[in-house]
Amino acid sequence: MSPQAGLHTPESLRPPRDGSAPVAAVTSRGGPAPRAAATLARCRDVVEPALREAVQGLHPEPGRIAAHSFGWCETDGTPSAGCGGKGVRPALAVLGAEAVGASADVAVPAAVAIELIHTFSLMHDDIMDGDETRRHRDSSWKAFGTGPAVLAGDALFALAVRTLAEADDVHGGSAVRQLAVMLGELVHGQADDVQFEKRPWTGGGAVSLTEYRAMATRKTGALLGCAVALGPVLAGAPPRLTDALARAGREWGLAFQAVDDVLGIWGDPAVTGKPVHSDLRRGKKTLPVLAALAEDPSLGPRLERLLDGRTPPDEARVRRAADLIEEAGGRTYALRDARARVAVARDRLRAAPLVAPRVDELVALSELFLDRRM
Repeated sequence: MSPQAGLHTPESLRPPRDGSAPVAAVTSRGGPAPRAAATLARCRDVVEPALREAVQGLHPEPGRIAAHSFGWCETDGTPSAGCGGKGVRPALAVLGAEAVGASADVAVPAAVAIELIHTFSLMHDDIMDGDETRRHRDSSWKAFGTGPAVLAGDALFALAVRTLAEADDVHGGSAVRQLAVMLGELVHGQADDVQFEKRPWTGGGAVSLTEYRAMATRKTGALLGCAVALGPVLAGAPPRLTDALARAGREWGLAFQAVDDVLGIWGDPAVTGKPVHSDLRRGKKTLPVLAALAEDPSLGPRLERLLDGRTPPDEARVRRAADLIEEAGGRTYALRDARARVAVARDRLRAAPLVAPRVDELVALSELFLDRRM
């Protein structure tokens, strides 16, 4: 599939050298992206007032740090136009509820809780990774200090649980349990991801594709699966529907992570906010790397020499490692896998007895996991 006429393809998602399609090629001009943008705007209008009200109830200092993370204010508290995220996860909660026939209002506590947890996880991720920027501005720890950022993240975590617990006397307990299970998976996946960085590129201790997928399912898939199922849980939907939505969300999570892994090696810093080849510098065992190693086992020793963890690799060595991974098909594999995951989720949703127009919106929204320029 070739890029559509008039569709800008950024440097971060240019076609691999073997001619396979870039991620951006899966969306068509006037197709899913405009529809998804309208859906996101509609869901933000429903969710953001409640999200702001919840954050305003925090202690002023963690509240200011949280508001900065959401793009609502500058570091001194001055209101800003906002450069926060797109609100995909709360939109999934709203659409999930609507897909089982409930109103959007029912899903608002779930949507607020999911966005609070997502932001909490980003704050802590930035601290663990040492990332100084988030969405093209200083990350929370860089702007306010590590201790205050940890505290603000903890405050968002607690607020998310409270928001759900107070949402509904009948179904609130089930929603909190689902959130707790997801949080356990998220932490498990994040811990695995950190440990993978310390493991060798080759040999008996090398990370396998199976291990990677289990990690990504927990780290990224669990949150998206919970996001799309949590609204339906609050609505009292039957398990067969919440399970179908959760399974689709986990597939989206794997797709999102695969594209994130591509951007972590070849991403344009103007798009990602991180230096090119940043994941290789840190020794991350991501999908393009592991797919390339599976295709060409002889690549392992070469990567080990180029990315020796005892000394920071220079730019020439990192660039050579990225080229070897691409030549072995790692980039192509990751992008193909992302497209396949989105297609599987689409087919599962359309096979379930859900409200068809809302399923169409979910499908259009899922295309954004492949086209990360929006």
